[in-house]
Amino acid sequence: MKAYLLAAGLGTRLRPYTDTTPKCLMPICGRPLLEIWLDLLAAHGIDHVLINLHHHAGKVRNFLERYRRDHRLPRVEAVYEPVLLGSAGTLWANRDFVAGQDDFLVVYADNLTRVNLTKMIDRHRGFRSMDGVLTMGVFRAPDPSACGIVTCDRQDRIVAFVEKPRRPQGNLANGGIYVAASRLWEHFPSHAENSGPFDFGHHVLPKLAGKMFAYKIDEFLMDIGTPENWALARQEWKALENRSTNR
Repeated sequence: MKAYLLAAGLGTRLRPYTDTTPKCLMPICGRPLLEIWLDLLAAHGIDHVLINLHHHAGKVRNFLERYRRDHRLPRVEAVYEPVLLGSAGTLWANRDFVAGQDDFLVVYADNLTRVNLTKMIDRHRGFRSMDGVLTMGVFRAPDPSACGIVTCDRQDRIVAFVEKPRRPQGNLANGGIYVAASRLWEHFPSHAENSGPFDFGHHVLPKLAGKMFAYKIDEFLMDIGTPENWALARQEWKALENRSTNR
């Protein structure tokens, strides 16, 4: 299976750290976040990854060269965006990457997680038999107004999605991890070919209401996008590693 790993963001909320280091290379207990992601993808059978680059692209390329020398899998290719395309714009511009694939992953590289991708992919295949186009990893958000919020029926079908609502109707939030079927492209805006930057959460996901399903992530998941979250993520990740070592 193939995966898009979206890593081109400016990381403005993490300044001044991201003035010199791209967000995807921020260290977590001595390891760049991007390395943790690539190792996780490889552990769950993802054998080909496309990463988009923009902010400090040279530093990310240098990291990838070192990673390729030290790891067999996954196969990694990078695409540079002189002007940011937006999360949906990146997918659309590189849709040929997954040509011929029944399913593929889309993940945001600014999250730190131990999600069991194998279980999520298996669940997605069940949802696909129910006319599911996309399976979204979701979690309980402490601040729902800062997230994309979903409303689900009893079968975990997402019947409504609102990006960063002013008055959230719940706290079940988009975790930035998706398994998509090839039919996803049918639900992109008709103007996508000539569009400027456009966003997955604002311009695509709301159109998929009724055709996407929620997969509840029980494992650790945290956005490291602020200094406070980055500090907390490092603290909790270290505790997780210590517990794993002591078992």
